[in-house]
Amino acid sequence: MKRREFITLAGAAVAIMMLQPFGASAQKAKVPVLGILASGSPSPEPFFKGLRDGLRELGYIDGQTCRLELRSAQGDVALLGEMAADLVRIKVDVIVAFQTPAATAAKQATGDIPIVMAGVGDPVGTGLVRSLVEPGGNVTGTSNAGAELIGKNIELLRSVLPAARRVAVLLNETDPFTKSFAEQIELAGRTAGIEVQPISVRQEQELDTAFAQMRQTAVDAVIVQPTLLGNGSAVALALKMRLPIFSISKLLPVSGGLASYSANVADLYLQSAIYIDKILKGRKPADLPVALPTKFELVINLKAAKALGLTISPSLLGLADEVIE
Repeated sequence: MKRREFITLAGAAVAIMMLQPFGASAQKAKVPVLGILASGSPSPEPFFKGLRDGLRELGYIDGQTCRLELRSAQGDVALLGEMAADLVRIKVDVIVAFQTPAATAAKQATGDIPIVMAGVGDPVGTGLVRSLVEPGGNVTGTSNAGAELIGKNIELLRSVLPAARRVAVLLNETDPFTKSFAEQIELAGRTAGIEVQPISVRQEQELDTAFAQMRQTAVDAVIVQPTLLGNGSAVALALKMRLPIFSISKLLPVSGGLASYSANVADLYLQSAIYIDKILKGRKPADLPVALPTKFELVINLKAAKALGLTISPSLLGLADEVIE
């Protein structure tokens, strides 16, 4: 081969190599795939958005530097097992599970793929982790401290309804967190001198019967478990019966209910993104302690209060992080 021909070929090869990083080589570069699993009750859309925002802050953009595979059971928890198994089949790098039912389904589906819990209740009591400090296994993430917040919501109820003596509690039979939720509310009720009437349902379609039962027992208020807030039926039925309704989820007053004291969900979503980032960079879930919320929020719906004929004291309104008018 002549020297001039060699130089020409070499130059062409270099030109091709310079183009490859933006073509063939880039196609080979693997972006992390994140499986997002939610029961769908309540709506996971605020979580999906909050998680995307948190990931974006850390440089993970869906469709560019990562890929999100979203799975929502639309309130039918029986579908969660199949959806979790599907995420395992497509070999996602991390599963992010929103609320306790989804986290439980994910753990049952895999012992290998890292799982990041997002706002679950009592992860130790439900068997998701060994302990908060040393989770063990493939599960870690954030807890919403739901069981611990029950007492605060009983105090809130007392502040709004000083004369309340009997409170109905709507429990979700399909939620693994229900046992801890029920135990804590019984304890908080005894401490506050309030009789707690637990009413369990398996699906939101049974709420009509549950509220008919409340009418017969003449309860003063109702507290609802967050996974029963899906389509707004609980709030609508409570207002129709002129029953003050409370929850450990901000979704309740946003949906028209009276009040809630809860963890700051925006902060929990950001924390979930931070866990994902750490795991993708090589940390093991077993070595990452579960995070408890450090920010909380009291939300009061004044429109609901007026509809119920209730007056919220100026001192309580002054403590509220958000007042919906």
